[in-house]
Amino acid sequence: MEEIELFLDDAKDTMEKALKHLAIELTKIRAGKANASMLDGIQVEYYGMLSPLHTVASINTPDARTISIKPFEKKMIGEVEKAIRNSNLGLNPNNDGEQIRLSIPPLTEERRRDLVKKVKQEVETAKINVRNIRKDTNDDIRKLTKDGVSEDAVKMGEERVQKLTDAFIARIDEIFVAKEKDILVV
Repeated sequence: MEEIELFLDDAKDTMEKALKHLAIELTKIRAGKANASMLDGIQVEYYGMLSPLHTVASINTPDARTISIKPFEKKMIGEVEKAIRNSNLGLNPNNDGEQIRLSIPPLTEERRRDLVKKVKQEVETAKINVRNIRKDTNDDIRKLTKDGVSEDAVKMGEERVQKLTDAFIARIDEIFVAKEKDILVV
């Protein structure tokens, strides 16, 4: 049935968005390696307005334990430093007048376990989102029986939604295993 196909396509698109959201959230959880995306949430006051850090400075990772931030305007270095200190990243900026260097400390075993717990929470949220999408899609498909769609077609549609859900849950599990490995490997 054409309507069922539309619901399945919509469910797949929405599940893809849930996966992308998970990936974005997981980049915010640092694994002890320098990564420019760790600074994505930092806002800097720039001429009276808050602006994302990457719009007022270039950000590089010269090595696995260092992030280098060079403001496009020299006078912004103090604002950038202040924004980093006020963020909850726990990083200590080192300002040399030209650029700011952030040294990423190695993670302790306890901190690694805490990060894995945080990753598990994000993964569980993603799974819940996918299951909610499955529920909503199945509800939409069941409503089609009122429009004259056969029960067999509805059952087949529900089975396809379940297969789609299983595939996305498996992908989420793969993402978790990779992130957990990234965090735990010293």
